[in-house]
Amino acid sequence: MAGTAGTPGTPRVLRAMNDRTALDLLLKHGPLSRTRIGRLTGLSKPTASQLLARLEAAGLVLATGTTEGRPGPSAQLYEVNPAAAHAAGLDVTPRRIRAAVADLTGRTVGRYELPTPGRPSGARVVQQVVDALDGAVKAAGLTRSDVHRLVIGTPGAFDPNTGRLRYASHLPGWHSPTLLDELAAALPMPCEYENDVNLVALAEQRLGAARDHGDFVLLWSQEGLGAALVLGGRLHRGWTGGAGEVGFLPVPGAPLVRRVTRANSGGYQELAGSQAVPGLARDLGVEDIPRGPHSEVAAALVERAAARPDEEPHRGLLRAYATRLATGLASLVSVLDPELVVLSGTGLTSGGEVLRALIQDELEELAAPRPRLVLGDVREHPVLRGALESALAATRDEVFDTSR
Repeated sequence: MAGTAGTPGTPRVLRAMNDRTALDLLLKHGPLSRTRIGRLTGLSKPTASQLLARLEAAGLVLATGTTEGRPGPSAQLYEVNPAAAHAAGLDVTPRRIRAAVADLTGRTVGRYELPTPGRPSGARVVQQVVDALDGAVKAAGLTRSDVHRLVIGTPGAFDPNTGRLRYASHLPGWHSPTLLDELAAALPMPCEYENDVNLVALAEQRLGAARDHGDFVLLWSQEGLGAALVLGGRLHRGWTGGAGEVGFLPVPGAPLVRRVTRANSGGYQELAGSQAVPGLARDLGVEDIPRGPHSEVAAALVERAAARPDEEPHRGLLRAYATRLATGLASLVSVLDPELVVLSGTGLTSGGEVLRALIQDELEELAAPRPRLVLGDVREHPVLRGALESALAATRDEVFDTSR
Protein backbone atom coordinates (compact mmCIF):
# COMPACT_ATOMS: atom_id res chain seq x y z
CA MET A 1 0.00 0.00 0.00
CA ALA A 2 1.44 3.38 -0.96
CA GLY A 3 2.81 5.53 1.84
CA THR A 4 3.57 2.70 4.24
CA ALA A 5 7.03 2.06 5.66
CA GLY A 6 7.07 -1.42 4.19
CA THR A 7 6.97 -4.86 5.78
CA PRO A 8 9.87 -6.89 7.21
CA GLY A 9 12.00 -8.37 4.45
CA THR A 10 11.08 -5.84 1.76
CA PRO A 11 13.95 -3.97 0.06
CA ARG A 12 12.89 -0.70 1.69
CA VAL A 13 13.02 -2.15 5.18
CA LEU A 14 16.32 -3.95 4.53
CA ARG A 15 17.84 -0.73 3.21
CA ALA A 16 16.60 1.15 6.28
CA MET A 17 18.13 -1.49 8.57
CA ASN A 18 21.48 -1.19 6.78
CA ASP A 19 21.25 2.61 6.93
CA ARG A 20 20.68 2.52 10.68
CA THR A 21 23.54 0.09 11.22
CA ALA A 22 25.91 2.34 9.27
CA LEU A 23 24.78 5.47 11.12
CA ASP A 24 25.25 3.77 14.49
CA LEU A 25 28.77 2.69 13.44
CA LEU A 26 29.62 6.26 12.46
CA LEU A 27 28.39 7.49 15.83
CA LYS A 28 30.46 4.88 17.63
CA HIS A 29 33.69 5.07 15.63
CA GLY A 30 33.70 8.58 14.15
CA PRO A 31 34.65 9.20 10.49
CA LEU A 32 34.88 5.99 8.43
CA SER A 33 35.71 5.20 4.81
CA ARG A 34 33.35 3.38 2.45
CA THR A 35 35.61 0.31 2.62
CA ARG A 36 35.62 0.30 6.41
CA ILE A 37 31.84 0.67 6.57
CA GLY A 38 31.51 -2.22 4.13
CA ARG A 39 33.71 -4.43 6.30
CA LEU A 40 31.91 -3.53 9.53
CA THR A 41 28.44 -4.06 8.03
CA GLY A 42 29.26 -6.99 5.76
CA LEU A 43 27.98 -5.06 2.72
CA SER A 44 29.65 -5.14 -0.68
CA LYS A 45 31.49 -2.06 -1.92
CA PRO A 46 28.74 -1.15 -4.43
CA THR A 47 26.04 -1.53 -1.79
CA ALA A 48 28.05 0.51 0.74
CA SER A 49 28.55 3.20 -1.91
CA GLN A 50 24.81 3.33 -2.63
CA LEU A 51 24.09 3.47 1.10
CA LEU A 52 26.44 6.41 1.66
CA ALA A 53 25.10 8.27 -1.38
CA ARG A 54 21.57 7.78 -0.06
CA LEU A 55 22.46 9.03 3.44
CA GLU A 56 24.41 11.97 2.05
CA ALA A 57 21.46 12.99 -0.13
CA ALA A 58 19.20 12.75 2.92
CA GLY A 59 21.50 15.10 4.83
CA LEU A 60 22.37 12.48 7.45
CA VAL A 61 26.07 12.06 6.62
CA LEU A 62 28.79 14.39 5.39
CA ALA A 63 31.92 13.72 3.39
CA THR A 64 34.73 14.94 5.64
CA GLY A 65 38.40 14.69 4.73
CA THR A 66 40.32 11.66 3.54
CA THR A 67 42.57 8.93 4.91
CA GLU A 68 45.61 10.75 3.48
CA GLY A 69 48.73 10.09 5.56
CA ARG A 70 47.81 6.46 6.27
CA PRO A 71 49.29 3.45 4.45
CA GLY A 72 47.72 2.80 1.04
CA PRO A 73 45.80 5.11 -1.28
CA SER A 74 43.73 7.85 0.33
CA ALA A 75 39.97 7.31 0.68
CA GLN A 76 37.02 9.60 1.36
CA LEU A 77 35.81 9.64 4.97
CA TYR A 78 32.19 10.05 6.06
CA GLU A 79 30.66 11.15 9.37
CA VAL A 80 27.19 11.72 10.83
CA ASN A 81 25.98 15.23 10.04
CA PRO A 82 25.87 16.81 13.51
CA ALA A 83 23.42 19.49 12.38
CA ALA A 84 20.86 16.99 11.04
CA ALA A 85 18.94 17.29 14.32
CA HIS A 86 19.26 18.67 17.84
CA ALA A 87 17.88 17.57 21.20
CA ALA A 88 17.63 19.31 24.56
CA GLY A 89 17.59 18.41 28.23
CA LEU A 90 16.63 20.21 31.45
CA ASP A 91 17.71 19.43 35.01
CA VAL A 92 15.23 20.96 37.48
CA THR A 93 15.85 21.59 41.19
CA PRO A 94 14.09 23.98 43.60
CA ARG A 95 16.96 26.49 43.22
CA ARG A 96 17.68 26.44 39.47
CA ILE A 97 16.99 24.96 36.05
CA ARG A 98 20.03 23.84 34.07
CA ALA A 99 19.52 23.44 30.31
CA ALA A 100 21.61 22.13 27.42
CA VAL A 101 21.28 21.44 23.71
CA ALA A 102 23.22 18.68 21.91
CA ASP A 103 23.72 17.98 18.23
CA LEU A 104 22.97 14.59 16.70
CA THR A 105 26.44 13.22 17.57
CA GLY A 106 25.87 13.99 21.28
CA ARG A 107 28.17 17.01 21.47
CA THR A 108 26.78 19.73 23.75
CA VAL A 109 26.52 22.93 21.71
CA GLY A 110 24.69 25.25 24.13
CA ARG A 111 24.24 25.56 27.91
CA TYR A 112 22.26 27.86 30.19
CA GLU A 113 21.44 28.03 33.89
CA LEU A 114 18.40 29.89 35.24
CA PRO A 115 18.13 30.63 38.98
CA THR A 116 14.61 29.88 40.30
CA PRO A 117 14.35 31.33 43.81
CA GLY A 118 11.09 31.63 45.74
CA ARG A 119 7.88 29.68 45.26
CA PRO A 120 6.71 30.15 41.67
CA SER A 121 3.17 29.50 40.47
CA GLY A 122 2.42 26.90 37.82
CA ALA A 123 2.28 29.62 35.16
CA ARG A 124 5.65 30.95 36.30
CA VAL A 125 7.12 27.42 36.12
CA VAL A 126 6.06 27.17 32.47
CA GLN A 127 7.79 30.48 31.74
CA GLN A 128 10.92 29.35 33.59
CA VAL A 129 11.11 26.16 31.52
CA VAL A 130 10.73 28.14 28.30
CA ASP A 131 13.31 30.72 29.40
CA ALA A 132 15.85 28.05 30.38
CA LEU A 133 15.38 26.21 27.09
CA ASP A 134 15.62 29.44 25.10
CA GLY A 135 18.84 30.37 26.92
CA ALA A 136 20.50 27.10 25.87
CA VAL A 137 19.11 27.35 22.33
CA LYS A 138 20.45 30.90 21.96
CA ALA A 139 23.85 29.83 23.30
CA ALA A 140 23.90 27.13 20.60
CA GLY A 141 23.14 29.65 17.87
CA LEU A 142 19.83 27.92 17.10
CA THR A 143 16.12 28.65 17.33
CA ARG A 144 13.56 26.82 19.43
CA SER A 145 12.15 25.13 16.30
CA ASP A 146 15.54 23.48 15.67
CA VAL A 147 15.09 21.27 18.75
CA HIS A 148 13.49 17.93 17.86
CA ARG A 149 12.85 16.70 21.40
CA LEU A 150 13.14 17.83 25.02
CA VAL A 151 13.57 15.68 28.14
CA ILE A 152 13.02 17.29 31.55
CA GLY A 153 14.48 15.71 34.67
CA THR A 154 12.88 16.50 38.04
CA PRO A 155 12.92 15.09 41.54
CA GLY A 156 10.03 12.67 42.09
CA ALA A 157 8.01 11.44 39.13
CA PHE A 158 4.92 12.35 37.16
CA ASP A 159 2.33 9.68 37.91
CA PRO A 160 1.38 8.17 34.52
CA ASN A 161 -2.12 7.51 35.87
CA THR A 162 -2.87 11.11 36.90
CA GLY A 163 -0.21 13.29 35.25
CA ARG A 164 0.65 14.89 38.59
CA LEU A 165 4.09 15.11 40.19
CA ARG A 166 4.58 12.81 43.18
CA TYR A 167 7.37 12.26 45.71
CA ALA A 168 8.69 15.83 45.37
CA SER A 169 6.72 18.18 47.61
CA HIS A 170 9.85 20.38 47.85
CA LEU A 171 9.55 21.43 44.17
CA PRO A 172 7.14 24.41 44.29
CA GLY A 173 4.93 25.21 41.33
CA TRP A 174 5.25 21.79 39.71
CA HIS A 175 2.15 20.20 41.27
CA SER A 176 -0.60 21.86 39.23
CA PRO A 177 -2.91 19.26 37.65
CA THR A 178 -2.78 21.21 34.36
CA LEU A 179 0.99 21.75 34.29
CA LEU A 180 1.84 19.12 31.66
CA ASP A 181 -0.87 20.41 29.34
CA GLU A 182 0.38 23.99 29.79
CA LEU A 183 3.96 22.95 29.07
CA ALA A 184 2.85 21.01 25.97
CA ALA A 185 1.06 24.12 24.70
CA ALA A 186 4.13 26.32 25.31
CA LEU A 187 6.72 23.99 23.77
CA PRO A 188 6.81 23.30 20.02
CA MET A 189 8.65 19.99 20.30
CA PRO A 190 7.75 16.62 21.89
CA CYS A 191 8.58 16.69 25.59
CA GLU A 192 9.16 13.84 28.03
CA TYR A 193 9.56 13.88 31.82
CA GLU A 194 11.82 11.59 33.83
CA ASN A 195 12.98 11.23 37.42
CA ASP A 196 16.36 12.85 37.91
CA VAL A 197 18.04 9.77 39.42
CA ASN A 198 16.71 7.59 36.60
CA LEU A 199 18.45 9.95 34.18
CA VAL A 200 21.73 9.58 36.07
CA ALA A 201 21.38 5.80 35.69
CA LEU A 202 20.73 6.25 31.97
CA ALA A 203 23.88 8.36 31.65
CA GLU A 204 25.93 5.70 33.46
CA GLN A 205 24.41 2.95 31.30
CA ARG A 206 25.18 4.78 28.05
CA LEU A 207 28.47 6.48 28.91
CA GLY A 208 29.81 5.42 32.29
CA ALA A 209 30.30 2.71 34.89
CA ALA A 210 27.24 0.61 33.94
CA ARG A 211 28.02 0.16 30.25
CA ASP A 212 27.29 -3.43 29.14
CA HIS A 213 25.31 -4.09 32.34
CA GLY A 214 21.64 -5.03 32.08
CA ASP A 215 20.89 -5.31 35.80
CA PHE A 216 22.12 -2.68 38.21
CA VAL A 217 21.09 -0.34 40.98
CA LEU A 218 22.28 3.25 41.11
CA LEU A 219 22.34 4.81 44.57
CA TRP A 220 22.32 8.61 44.49
CA SER A 221 23.12 11.01 47.31
CA GLN A 222 23.16 14.75 46.80
CA GLU A 223 20.31 17.05 47.86
CA GLY A 224 18.30 13.89 48.48
CA LEU A 225 18.84 10.16 48.70
CA GLY A 226 17.39 8.05 45.90
CA ALA A 227 17.95 5.08 43.66
CA ALA A 228 17.36 3.97 40.09
CA LEU A 229 16.63 0.36 39.15
CA VAL A 230 17.65 -1.06 35.78
CA LEU A 231 16.30 -4.58 35.24
CA GLY A 232 16.81 -6.53 32.04
CA GLY A 233 18.39 -3.47 30.46
CA ARG A 234 15.37 -1.23 31.10
CA LEU A 235 14.53 1.32 33.76
CA HIS A 236 11.96 0.04 36.23
CA ARG A 237 9.70 2.97 37.15
CA GLY A 238 6.89 1.31 39.07
CA TRP A 239 3.12 1.75 38.85
CA THR A 240 3.15 5.44 39.90
CA GLY A 241 6.73 6.24 38.85
CA GLY A 242 7.96 5.89 42.41
CA ALA A 243 10.32 2.92 42.07
CA GLY A 244 13.65 3.88 43.64
CA GLU A 245 12.31 6.51 46.04
CA VAL A 246 14.37 4.86 48.76
CA GLY A 247 14.68 8.00 50.88
CA PHE A 248 11.25 7.03 52.23
CA LEU A 249 12.45 3.53 53.22
CA PRO A 250 12.07 2.61 56.93
CA VAL A 251 15.44 1.40 58.22
CA PRO A 252 16.95 0.25 61.51
CA GLY A 253 18.74 3.03 63.36
CA ALA A 254 16.25 5.75 62.46
CA PRO A 255 12.84 6.54 64.02
CA LEU A 256 9.82 5.65 61.92
CA VAL A 257 8.67 8.59 59.83
CA ARG A 258 4.93 8.58 59.25
CA ARG A 259 3.12 10.44 56.45
CA VAL A 260 6.39 10.33 54.57
CA THR A 261 5.15 12.13 51.46
CA ARG A 262 4.00 15.07 53.57
CA ALA A 263 7.34 15.11 55.39
CA ASN A 264 9.16 14.54 52.06
CA SER A 265 11.50 12.29 54.01
CA GLY A 266 11.77 8.84 55.53
CA GLY A 267 14.02 6.72 57.68
CA TYR A 268 16.80 6.12 55.15
CA GLN A 269 16.94 9.82 54.25
CA GLU A 270 17.12 10.76 57.94
CA LEU A 271 19.77 8.12 58.65
CA ALA A 272 22.08 8.45 55.64
CA GLY A 273 21.04 11.50 53.62
CA SER A 274 23.45 14.39 53.22
CA GLN A 275 21.63 16.42 55.87
CA ALA A 276 22.60 13.77 58.47
CA VAL A 277 26.35 13.99 57.82
CA PRO A 278 27.14 17.31 59.61
CA GLY A 279 25.43 16.14 62.81
CA LEU A 280 27.17 12.77 62.64
CA ALA A 281 30.52 14.51 62.17
CA ARG A 282 29.84 16.82 65.10
CA ASP A 283 28.91 13.90 67.38
CA LEU A 284 32.17 12.15 66.48
CA GLY A 285 34.29 15.19 67.30
CA VAL A 286 35.02 16.54 63.82
CA GLU A 287 35.98 20.20 64.02
CA ASP A 288 35.77 23.08 61.52
CA ILE A 289 32.47 21.99 60.02
CA PRO A 290 31.82 24.32 57.04
CA ARG A 291 28.58 26.18 56.42
CA GLY A 292 26.39 26.14 53.35
CA PRO A 293 23.80 23.88 51.69
CA HIS A 294 23.81 20.52 53.44
CA SER A 295 24.74 18.62 50.26
CA GLU A 296 27.87 20.75 49.82
CA VAL A 297 28.77 20.53 53.52
CA ALA A 298 28.36 16.73 53.49
CA ALA A 299 30.51 16.36 50.39
CA ALA A 300 33.23 18.55 51.87
CA LEU A 301 33.27 16.60 55.15
CA VAL A 302 33.38 13.22 53.43
CA GLU A 303 36.08 14.34 51.00
CA ARG A 304 38.22 15.66 53.86
CA ALA A 305 37.75 12.42 55.81
CA ALA A 306 38.64 10.28 52.79
CA ALA A 307 41.89 12.22 52.42
CA ARG A 308 42.82 11.28 56.03
CA PRO A 309 41.20 7.86 56.54
CA ASP A 310 43.68 6.65 59.15
CA GLU A 311 43.15 9.58 61.50
CA GLU A 312 40.40 9.97 64.05
CA PRO A 313 37.74 11.31 64.02
CA HIS A 314 37.78 11.09 60.21
CA ARG A 315 38.05 7.32 60.22
CA GLY A 316 35.08 7.10 62.56
CA LEU A 317 33.00 9.38 60.33
CA LEU A 318 33.71 7.30 57.22
CA ARG A 319 32.91 4.02 58.95
CA ALA A 320 29.69 5.31 60.53
CA TYR A 321 28.54 6.87 57.26
CA ALA A 322 29.34 3.66 55.34
CA THR A 323 27.32 1.61 57.82
CA ARG A 324 24.34 3.92 57.49
CA LEU A 325 24.47 3.81 53.70
CA ALA A 326 24.87 0.02 53.62
CA THR A 327 21.88 -0.39 55.97
CA GLY A 328 19.40 0.85 53.37
CA LEU A 329 21.32 -0.58 50.45
CA ALA A 330 21.06 -4.04 52.04
CA SER A 331 17.27 -3.96 51.60
CA LEU A 332 17.62 -3.03 47.96
CA VAL A 333 20.10 -5.74 47.04
CA SER A 334 18.27 -8.36 49.09
CA VAL A 335 15.13 -7.81 47.02
CA LEU A 336 16.70 -7.18 43.61
CA ASP A 337 19.98 -9.14 43.69
CA PRO A 338 21.58 -6.83 41.10
CA GLU A 339 24.79 -7.54 39.23
CA LEU A 340 26.20 -4.10 40.03
CA VAL A 341 25.64 -1.11 42.32
CA VAL A 342 26.75 2.30 41.05
CA LEU A 343 27.40 4.98 43.69
CA SER A 344 26.69 8.47 42.35
CA GLY A 345 26.11 12.01 43.57
CA THR A 346 28.60 14.12 45.50
CA GLY A 347 27.53 12.64 48.84
CA LEU A 348 29.03 9.34 47.67
CA THR A 349 31.65 10.13 45.03
CA SER A 350 33.37 12.68 47.30
CA GLY A 351 34.47 9.74 49.46
CA GLY A 352 36.17 8.09 46.50
CA GLU A 353 37.55 4.58 46.67
CA VAL A 354 37.97 4.76 50.45
CA LEU A 355 34.24 5.17 51.11
CA ARG A 356 33.29 2.75 48.34
CA ALA A 357 35.39 -0.02 49.87
CA LEU A 358 33.91 0.58 53.32
CA ILE A 359 30.34 0.41 51.97
CA GLN A 360 31.21 -2.78 50.07
CA ASP A 361 32.59 -4.39 53.24
CA GLU A 362 29.55 -3.38 55.29
CA LEU A 363 27.10 -4.52 52.63
CA GLU A 364 28.70 -7.97 52.55
CA GLU A 365 28.02 -8.22 56.30
CA LEU A 366 24.38 -7.11 56.01
CA ALA A 367 23.05 -8.77 52.83
CA ALA A 368 23.32 -12.24 51.30
CA PRO A 369 23.72 -11.02 47.66
CA ARG A 370 27.14 -9.54 46.98
CA PRO A 371 26.98 -7.22 43.99
CA ARG A 372 30.06 -5.30 42.94
CA LEU A 373 30.06 -1.65 44.01
CA VAL A 374 31.60 0.96 41.70
CA LEU A 375 31.78 4.74 41.65
CA GLY A 376 29.86 6.53 38.91
CA ASP A 377 31.93 7.82 35.99
CA VAL A 378 29.60 10.61 34.84
CA ARG A 379 30.49 13.38 37.28
CA GLU A 380 29.75 16.60 35.36
CA HIS A 381 26.01 17.41 35.53
CA PRO A 382 24.93 13.74 35.37
CA VAL A 383 21.16 14.48 35.47
CA LEU A 384 21.49 16.85 32.52
CA ARG A 385 23.71 14.40 30.63
CA GLY A 386 21.11 11.67 31.12
CA ALA A 387 18.35 13.98 29.89
CA LEU A 388 20.35 14.70 26.74
CA GLU A 389 21.09 11.01 26.17
CA SER A 390 17.39 10.17 26.54
CA ALA A 391 16.34 12.93 24.15
CA LEU A 392 19.05 11.96 21.66
CA ALA A 393 18.05 8.28 21.66
CA ALA A 394 14.47 9.12 20.67
CA THR A 395 15.61 11.75 18.17
CA ARG A 396 17.98 9.31 16.46
CA ASP A 397 15.27 6.66 16.26
CA GLU A 398 13.12 9.18 14.40
CA VAL A 399 15.72 10.89 12.22
CA PHE A 400 17.68 7.75 11.33
CA ASP A 401 14.58 5.86 10.16
CA THR A 402 15.01 6.12 6.38
CA SER A 403 12.08 3.78 5.69
CA ARG A 404 9.67 6.69 6.18
